[in-house]
Amino acid sequence: MKKILIPIDGRSSPARTRSAVGEAVAIHHREPVQIHLLSVQPAVSGHVAMFFGRGELADIHHRVADEELAAAQAQLDAARVPYVASYIVGRRAETIVQHARTIGCDRILMGNEAPATGVTLFGSLAQQIRQLMAGSSDCQVLGS
Repeated sequence: MKKILIPIDGRSSPARTRSAVGEAVAIHHREPVQIHLLSVQPAVSGHVAMFFGRGELADIHHRVADEELAAAQAQLDAARVPYVASYIVGRRAETIVQHARTIGCDRILMGNEAPATGVTLFGSLAQQIRQLMAGSSDCQVLGS
């Protein structure tokens, strides 16, 4: 069965998330696919981590990931489309690519969004993922 990964990023607009999830729902109605939602939470330095109690930082990551994933989960629940939701702590593009490879994903749906100023300097997250996936996978990266 084919697998679709939808990275959910708290920095992206809600419209981008709705776009990606809507596309996944449409694909699910055309063909059998597994849908995976992923929230990537930023790692913090050891210096910052020392100010948190044991497990406190993990609880914060988990709570923020739940908040980021909530709208996508609600949209999929409303469409009665099954999914797997998870979060991982790490660098965004690299973590998404590693997770896509781990689950054997066929498509990464990013949704569409108007380019921001930083995109011209560093490239969009989708562009970074495409570059990391280039030549090493059959996984398509769709969206901006």
